[in-house]
Amino acid sequence: MLPKVAIGRHCCAQSTNLENYRPLVGDALIDEINGLAAELNGVRICHINSTAEGGGVAELLARHIPLLQALGLSTDWRLIHGDPAFFQITKGFHNALQGGAFPLTQAVQETYLDHNRESAGLLEADYDVYIVHDPQPAAIRHFVEAPKAVWIWRCHIDSSEPNPEVWAFLRPFIEDYDVVVFTMPDFLPPDLQVDRVAFIAPVIDPLSTKNMELPLEICRRVLADSGLDLHRPILLQVSRFDPWKDPLGVIRVYRLVKERMPDVQLALIGAMARDDPEGWVLLEMINEEAVNDPDLYVFTNLTGVGNMEVNAFQRGADLVIQKSLKEGFGLVVSEAFWKGKAVVAGKAGGIPMQFPPDFRNFLVESVEECAEQVFNLITQPRVRAAFGRAGRERVRQEFLLPRLVRDELALIREALGDGAR
Repeated sequence: MLPKVAIGRHCCAQSTNLENYRPLVGDALIDEINGLAAELNGVRICHINSTAEGGGVAELLARHIPLLQALGLSTDWRLIHGDPAFFQITKGFHNALQGGAFPLTQAVQETYLDHNRESAGLLEADYDVYIVHDPQPAAIRHFVEAPKAVWIWRCHIDSSEPNPEVWAFLRPFIEDYDVVVFTMPDFLPPDLQVDRVAFIAPVIDPLSTKNMELPLEICRRVLADSGLDLHRPILLQVSRFDPWKDPLGVIRVYRLVKERMPDVQLALIGAMARDDPEGWVLLEMINEEAVNDPDLYVFTNLTGVGNMEVNAFQRGADLVIQKSLKEGFGLVVSEAFWKGKAVVAGKAGGIPMQFPPDFRNFLVESVEECAEQVFNLITQPRVRAAFGRAGRERVRQEFLLPRLVRDELALIREALGDGAR
């Protein structure tokens, strides 16, 4: 049996009742979701990805699936088998879908397919809907005999200009799916041939420990206990330690700002994921930058920084940076906006769609531009506050968990209704 992630009410009790979201998103959306869940009563759903922790997909599924279960929908979450060699390859595929170079040798192809074939053999074929996330398990559908099921491939990556060789290898497996879902139309590869394409942006859960309301005094205490000086400006980036998130570029931004504002501090928080071996190399490089800089702080989930601490850092920092070079969506941008924080971010992927229209001048494309806008916001607290309020409202309207539940259930209903299974 393919490993099943244990998700239950004990770890998600605050958010598994849909009614808790009604004051945040309104009656119409909640009532629509209840109606869709009633229509899909008895439908069995299986989500498949590569890891249960680290990165946005795992974090999103950990909140999304318990809510589906609470709605009475039979929903499981299963993980593909993998060893370090497999995850090294799939990290290469992830980068290649974003346009990066990757040597697609025969051995690489065989290793990738062998792991997908093995996992397919362990997967029960008794679900009505399979939702497969990103390139790691993309070929699993090719090896599973489930002719009556609907298969959905969910791509969280900016795949608009993929590496031609890697894309030519993966594309036939993706075209096996009944439905393919991207974050936004710009991410759709031009030569993909599938019957149905949908566009669904990710979301955050406002009731999770990472996003729930926290008193500012507690947040400030967390930062102080971590060594930061609360009387000096604090910059923050929260992301996986991934070259596309450009943490080394953020350090350069911080140092440019520090030339004009010597008191500024930078905290980098990174989540280390088992399916991302590249992250460990980058963490070592970041630590080398920080070792002789008392105002540069580096934290990971391995040093005791969990969701509650991330929440406190995002609320307690003066300004959030997300200097992505490539991005699928960038959940941390919505997280920061939800907490009323101003954000300076790379003009990449799904980040611009999260920004309130009047503040899109804080989307940047270089280290120098980022440093200039960070300095501008740090020295203009009223602009920062207005930006944060507008960002929170933008997230409330578009990027909270119930909207994703509604969109996914509507897509499943349409796919089943079209006779795709």
